[in-house]
Amino acid sequence: MFKYYMKIVSGARFKKMFKVIDDVKNKTGKNKVFIFFDMINCMIRYGAGYYDYNIFAFYNMNHKQRKTYITRIKNKKLILYCNDQNYSHIFNNKNEFNKVYKDYLNRDYLDLENVTFDDFKKFMDGKDIIFAKPNVGESGKGIEKLYKKDFKNLEDMFKYVTSKNFGILEELIVQHEALNKLYPLSVNSLRIVTIVVDKIPHVVYVVSKMGNEGKFVDNMENSGLCCPVDTTTGKINNVAHTSKLMTYDTHPYTNIKLIGYEIPYIKEAMELVKKAALVVPEVKYIGWDVFIGEDGPGIIEGNDYPGYDFWQLPEHTPDKIGLVPYYNSLIKDLKL
Repeated sequence: MFKYYMKIVSGARFKKMFKVIDDVKNKTGKNKVFIFFDMINCMIRYGAGYYDYNIFAFYNMNHKQRKTYITRIKNKKLILYCNDQNYSHIFNNKNEFNKVYKDYLNRDYLDLENVTFDDFKKFMDGKDIIFAKPNVGESGKGIEKLYKKDFKNLEDMFKYVTSKNFGILEELIVQHEALNKLYPLSVNSLRIVTIVVDKIPHVVYVVSKMGNEGKFVDNMENSGLCCPVDTTTGKINNVAHTSKLMTYDTHPYTNIKLIGYEIPYIKEAMELVKKAALVVPEVKYIGWDVFIGEDGPGIIEGNDYPGYDFWQLPEHTPDKIGLVPYYNSLIKDLKL
């Protein structure tokens, strides 16, 4: 926490903090000096940075409500409690992750380490489009969608994928028609967070992520949307959010009504990640990205530093109760 405070008072972070203060003033009309000291109070009492203060609307909450939210510092505390950092490399390197979780991927892939042309030729058999991904990366950075027709021959394509900073190749995911209808230009994945307590996996929440603005990835950092999914009905049960805190009840690109829209194979997706959650017992708190194909779900990747904001946004928590009570009910010797 001390390191985080030092980052806040550094020049760049301080400028960002004051931009957030201006934003909060414009939304609430509150005095900027009051907002500043209230933010500092929230940092000290709840481990909430200025980003948390803004996105969770702490400016509209009392102490009893604020302390129920998983903030940046509380999430870090939970991660360090649940996840052995010596195993982070499995989740930080796509080729390692695919090897460990190959039974849960539901798609073909090729590790480019020590790959031969014969390996590549065999992998490309029957494939016209593939994704090339760096081993280390996030938010869709460095990923390329490659078309066989754009290369003179397989030899040229092989030279291209082995000369760049790619770690793995993956076959094109053909998503379920229901997901394709929401937004056809990206794989619209689910973010499912699991936590294992006493060797029992629990699903914390499920959110549906969707691409937007003509982009081929669904990440929030790339103009994507996210909205909560009812784990019982499999239906989207609230508005979509963007990283800019804009909300939508219909998809801005396809005009599909979101609330009440049913996502197929939700039960199967939850069962899949609960099984996967037990594969590496040293890592107990994971955020999974899951695609839904015509024949069921498959895991895209796992994150041992799960996001904590998806399920705690103001529109999604009208009772102003965050996830702290849920985690405290599961983990008796850790109070967040």
